[in-house]
Amino acid sequence: MLLAGPALAQPGRNAPPRKNTQTKQAQVRRPARPAAPKSKAQLERERQANLQRIQQASQALNQTQEKKKVSLGQLNVIKEKLTEKQEVIQGISTQLKGIESGVQQTAQQVLQTKKSLSELKSEYARLLYMASKTTNGFNRLMFLFASESFNQFALRLQYIHQYTEERQRQAARIMGTQQRLHQQLNGLTEQQRRKSQLLNTQLSENKNLLSLKSQQDQMVQQLSQQEQDLRRELEERQQAVRRLDNLIAERVREEIARAARAARLAARREAEAAARRRATAARNNSRANSRNEPAASPPSRSEEADDATASPEADAPETAAEKAADRRAVSIALTPETALLSSSFSGNKGRLPWPVSRGFISQRFGRHAHPVLKNVVVENRGIDIQTGAGEAVRSCFDGKVLTIANIAGMNTIVMIQHGDFFTVYAKLRSVSVREGQRVSAREVIGTVATDAEGTSEVQFQVWHNSANLNPESWLGRKR
Repeated sequence: MLLAGPALAQPGRNAPPRKNTQTKQAQVRRPARPAAPKSKAQLERERQANLQRIQQASQALNQTQEKKKVSLGQLNVIKEKLTEKQEVIQGISTQLKGIESGVQQTAQQVLQTKKSLSELKSEYARLLYMASKTTNGFNRLMFLFASESFNQFALRLQYIHQYTEERQRQAARIMGTQQRLHQQLNGLTEQQRRKSQLLNTQLSENKNLLSLKSQQDQMVQQLSQQEQDLRRELEERQQAVRRLDNLIAERVREEIARAARAARLAARREAEAAARRRATAARNNSRANSRNEPAASPPSRSEEADDATASPEADAPETAAEKAADRRAVSIALTPETALLSSSFSGNKGRLPWPVSRGFISQRFGRHAHPVLKNVVVENRGIDIQTGAGEAVRSCFDGKVLTIANIAGMNTIVMIQHGDFFTVYAKLRSVSVREGQRVSAREVIGTVATDAEGTSEVQFQVWHNSANLNPESWLGRKR
């Protein structure tokens, strides 16, 4: 493209250099957008999930408040609501930081766009001034016919056309920049409006948080006045936990010993069957040598049937040493089928479904301070999940119902075996399965019980052989 300076200057004769507006415009760079850790949609989904959990906690609180008396169940609900409120406020703070960063970035873009627009307008004004010198046809004709040669005439004519086209393009760039500036200003206004809304929401949530903390303090104060009752309840719970621990330990020991005995008897049966096959082969070889007949013949159908139908229970009585060895076993001897089930259960760590469809963890695994009693430490072998009255309790994985029992203080318990893993579901009001029954993941096994204080809670435990595990690390994220 040929671009000249003043309209009457001939190309190539002392023409002042023209600024390249396209190059300058291309050099304008927008600041890089900082990578946000979470998108707006993800933050909104988390906020909605927190609000849903707060609603569920409110329903549980209404259920416990029907008993009028302040209880640990109510305190647990208030703590859960406090946790969820804090997460909501944290999410709002994260959104505010993102919006503030966006506002600053958009404001910077607006400044750069205004600067670019000012430069484009200045350049356009210069183009108009230069073009004004050739607005009448006489000047243009004089400019063209003053050419010294036909080639110069053609170049000057091309210059006039290019100058006109550049002026049109410059006007179009100005219009596009003005539109972009308008969009940026509208976006900035929307961001500021959203920021104002979030600030109001955060202020409201902070007030709710303070109200919940006040409720928590009042409940703790009231519960502190019931110290004797709380200590009695704690002792009753500890006794129930000990009874449950003893039952689980006993059933696990029995299952380990049973599996060891079954594996030992199966090995004995296989050894005896191999011995019979060797004896049969030896007899056949002896007959073949004496009669000059084929060297071997397969075992008879009756012998194969005896080998196939032999039962470990029908073998010789166990010795005292064998029984002692079974009792000393520390892990379950797995068959190919149970080994596959155990491996599948282990492979789903962190993804197991919750035993109830709604609720929250009211007491976590391990040792922790009592929520009210001072200098008192409680230990939980599993996790307690507070939920709604009559909520269905589900198996978290495929397995076999090993034990169903009633324990004072724990209501009905169901123990399910998954290879060499076990899951325990306590505090059930009713049970819909039977011992020895095969169950699948998410299959309903019973309903949760509600205590005298109106708290509906299920205790969930996970064991690997005789080792007690933290169930929370095995469950998937609750949505």
